[in-house]
Amino acid sequence: MRKILNCILLITSINYSTTLYGQNEQSWEECYDEIHSIDGQEDVNTEADYDVLSELASHPININTATREDLESIPFLSSQQVESIMEYIYKYHTMQSLGELHMITNLDDVYARLLSYFIYIGNPPEKGFPHIGEILRYGKNEIVATTSIPTYKRDGYTNGDYQGSNIKHWLRYTFSFGNIIKFGFTGAQDAGEPFFKGKNKLGYDYYSYYLMLRNLGKLKSLVVGRYRLKFGMGLVINNDYSFGKLATLQTLGRSTNSIREHSSRSEANYMQGTAATVSISKGLDITGFVSYRDIDATPNKDSLSTLATITGNGYHRTVSEMARKHNTSIFAGGGNIRYFNNGFHIGMSAIYSSLNRELRPDTARIYKRWSAYGKRFWNAGVDYGYICGKFSFNGETATGDSHAVATINSLSYKLLGNLQIMALQRFYAYRYYGMYANSFSDAGSIQDESGIYLGINWNISRHTTVMMYTDYAYFAWPKYMQSFPETHSWDNMIQLVYNKKQFSLLARYRLKIKQRDNASKTALDNVNEHRGRFQLGYVIGNIQSRSQADIVYSQQQTGSLGYMLSQSIFYKYHWISAAASIGYFHTADYQSRVYTYERGVMYNFSFPAFSGEGIRYSINLRTDINKNIMMIARVGTTDYLDRSVISSGPQQIRGSSQTDVDLQLRYKF
Repeated sequence: MRKILNCILLITSINYSTTLYGQNEQSWEECYDEIHSIDGQEDVNTEADYDVLSELASHPININTATREDLESIPFLSSQQVESIMEYIYKYHTMQSLGELHMITNLDDVYARLLSYFIYIGNPPEKGFPHIGEILRYGKNEIVATTSIPTYKRDGYTNGDYQGSNIKHWLRYTFSFGNIIKFGFTGAQDAGEPFFKGKNKLGYDYYSYYLMLRNLGKLKSLVVGRYRLKFGMGLVINNDYSFGKLATLQTLGRSTNSIREHSSRSEANYMQGTAATVSISKGLDITGFVSYRDIDATPNKDSLSTLATITGNGYHRTVSEMARKHNTSIFAGGGNIRYFNNGFHIGMSAIYSSLNRELRPDTARIYKRWSAYGKRFWNAGVDYGYICGKFSFNGETATGDSHAVATINSLSYKLLGNLQIMALQRFYAYRYYGMYANSFSDAGSIQDESGIYLGINWNISRHTTVMMYTDYAYFAWPKYMQSFPETHSWDNMIQLVYNKKQFSLLARYRLKIKQRDNASKTALDNVNEHRGRFQLGYVIGNIQSRSQADIVYSQQQTGSLGYMLSQSIFYKYHWISAAASIGYFHTADYQSRVYTYERGVMYNFSFPAFSGEGIRYSINLRTDINKNIMMIARVGTTDYLDRSVISSGPQQIRGSSQTDVDLQLRYKF
């Protein structure tokens, strides 16, 4: 009987695979952008977040050997989806085809397609730890070298403000052995930073390195070097993946613990030292970590021994930027204990951190009145949750040296087989702060915010999904550009996604109402922002086409209208592929700016914003010379029709056009 059932599953999954792979020439970035991004704004598409998914795509997980922690490392999966995948593997032992993803409960067509980029079908592992000879023989090495060359000069280079050349470049090496061992090294250089001179005598301005071990008996994970952490829902510590409002609806506000290597070129939000998770008994894990690293900070003008702000953009181009490089150090240590059993989990987290110089922000500015202040900080919290069939609940409550409280709680219920509803509540006291806290918020910080979020995820059919949410937030204390207390924000979105064989459609509308100071700062104005997107995609043979229209209307006393019309085409023939795009944009000002996705080189964030009037076009050529060598050449140009200079200050370009050339070489062995 089991053989007959497996045969039926295999035949059905092959049929599904035809549809799944008929669309797989679409990049995972485009697929992810369809269902998660809201014009590049609130979904926090930072370089480090993008790098998490890029790394997963380059080193996919063997679904047949994946542990719960492995699946939870895929950030867009909800807790119910993780449970459903685990149940499916347990029931049928192995998956034979990626088409079986369509047969897993709680995993619709859209997310089955997205997940297919980050997993592969492999054989179950042999028991026992592999010996060193096996690791060296079967381990996979990857070297990626990338450079970005502008064809223009910014004023910062001609007047000597920038100390380095205008060429941006980086080098990345990764060694991996299954899901067990990963070692990596990254060296990166931003344009304008000195290379093998000045304070960068060792070459690159930034280096990252790590050794990651997973699933070694009781040792679930161990990292040495640079890494990122997340416990619970992020009120104590989360410098791992960030999520915005639409993605939160899909993941249903899940609570996870993770240790992840820091392979990104991002110079902020990482730890440096070691961290480990050990399984004490079934369902009981303990994690400990310690970190010490140098960071960039801006000293106070009246007291150089104290700090005004901690900076994280990583730029060290000018003398003043270089003076801030690694001028402060921070120590952090802590841990988490977590118990999971039959869908129930509870955990406790704590962190202590210490600066070598006192942080003393300008609290005379009313919106900084309750910012973190001092040299030593601590936070502790409890996270909790329960998953049972159609119902899930997650939450976390935390406090710290501020003696204030923050709490976030989410509740989801599968009302029908294809209809999921979700509610999320958060309260962050205006005195609460966490040096490493990062969780769901409207204003972007875990401080001074209370609100309620309601969402619906409706799979109308196997090919059609409707997602919508409404989110209301209240702020007790004045904020930047809000000089009065008791302000609010109201955010609403509805999105339709349709995918069937060679055709896809996306329609999205968003309305956000927030408050800002008027010109004289005597009262608050409502700022109404409308954003819409309509996108059509079609596949004919080896050609994939996408047409997109974006429109923005922002109003604060006066209105600001912007739009962008764009067309992209992707073609693949055996070992060579080409992508080309062109778009016309016209916006009244920066308030009505538009965002779009562009296919770029690997490990490089490419969701640019456009304002003013102009034409954007790019072409991307990729050739896979053999199974080991891949090359990418990309050229992108923006021609502005409304100006004779671009940008200002050291970044100013004396001309109306800017063209960048990206070159990348990847070698696997």
